[in-house]
Amino acid sequence: MHVHILGIGGTFMGGIAAIAKSLGNRVTGSDANVYPPMSTQLEKLGIELIQGYGAEQLDLNPDILIVGNAMSRGKPVIEAMLDRGLRYTSGPQWLCEQVLQGRHVIAVAGTHGKTTTSSMIAWILESAGVSPGFLIGGVPANFDVTARLGSPSFFVIEADEYDTAFFDKRAKFVHYRPRTAVLNNLEFDHADIYPDVAAIRWQFHQMLRMVPPSGRLIVNGRDPQLALTLAAGCWTPVETFELQDDAKAATASSAGMETAVRWRAVPGQNGAFDVFRDHARIGRVGWNLLGQHNIMNALAAIAASAQAGVDAGAAVRALSEFRGVKRRMEIRGQFAGITLYDDFAHHPTAIQTTLEGLRARVGGARILAVLEPRSNTMKLGVHKDQLATALQAADQSWFFNPQDLGWNLPAQVTALGSRARFADKVEDLAQRVAAEARAGDHVLIMSNGGFGGLHEKLLQLLKLKGAA
Repeated sequence: MHVHILGIGGTFMGGIAAIAKSLGNRVTGSDANVYPPMSTQLEKLGIELIQGYGAEQLDLNPDILIVGNAMSRGKPVIEAMLDRGLRYTSGPQWLCEQVLQGRHVIAVAGTHGKTTTSSMIAWILESAGVSPGFLIGGVPANFDVTARLGSPSFFVIEADEYDTAFFDKRAKFVHYRPRTAVLNNLEFDHADIYPDVAAIRWQFHQMLRMVPPSGRLIVNGRDPQLALTLAAGCWTPVETFELQDDAKAATASSAGMETAVRWRAVPGQNGAFDVFRDHARIGRVGWNLLGQHNIMNALAAIAASAQAGVDAGAAVRALSEFRGVKRRMEIRGQFAGITLYDDFAHHPTAIQTTLEGLRARVGGARILAVLEPRSNTMKLGVHKDQLATALQAADQSWFFNPQDLGWNLPAQVTALGSRARFADKVEDLAQRVAAEARAGDHVLIMSNGGFGGLHEKLLQLLKLKGAA
């Protein structure tokens, strides 16, 4: 069968392409712009790419078109597809019908941590000899691909709450029908499609309606929005996870969140932490990942893996060998005594937790945060009032401030004072950050896109600085 994918460049649709290829299909696709890591992955698979959304690509006469959620009415290829009455579907629906049916699906949902937690679960299952299929919105370093078909038993999927397609406005994750669902956290995001956090909660509620009574919900026991989600209806046993030293109010008991098992972590030195199942100590994870948010991700992964039959002690040992995810605090290079990191953080909570994790690691060394306000929610200015607080752990905050942003970024971060710096061109931003950075600094680039090639530009400038 010939499958043609519209909007193939995103991590989700690129993963669909990889899995479709594994099933023996001829796969082609198009997008406006494809950049690493997806461009590299698609090239390795030998998938033919077409630039743009012209109607002429339909002359390939595919048997079915898989339409990404970045596609909208008005694009020539979409209008021609509809006019010709061609067969089409969404990525989540295709995945449900062609791959997920009959498997134990482990779906990881939440505003933050989906990619990392999904990667951890896949690695734990792999270490246990299960060889799971997976589709993840990033590249786990232990696998070096975003997706694979895997064995027919288990499938791990990053369960995104973003809408499915222009013809299906339900959240992607309602198509996955998980047997094990991880709920990491819930905050307001995706302001381009959701009016408020209650609308997102409603979508989570729809997914919970499909989890069978023999399945499990693995839930952050300290998240008030998730407690409200469960209160709206829950038909599946719940297991919670939380940090032992978390000072936040325990919403689980106050909201009536009845739990079958409680997973806890007690942080130790140098990022290590002890894992408890109820009152029984399972073991200690020692690794190089930063931040308490990753400890929470790990607890969720251990709990979810247990539902797949993996011994919790084996899961703890596997996580000690987990190497992280590309673009999640990934060290891109070290030159002239300066360390450059790449991170996907773009929501204020993710920005703050990432910076706090780095601060805990580097102590008093200077941190230069470099931020691109690229996500749809950020462009709308929904979280603009939280930016200054989110960036407090950085010594300097450098902002890409394009002229068409639509809101006054400098005015929103006045609390940072002289620590805030701005540039409206990527080339200027790279030059200024490189000139400012000195030996011992940690430069953290945060964007959910390619950032106009800033990473490579800055790497080259730092190399020159080191050679000078």
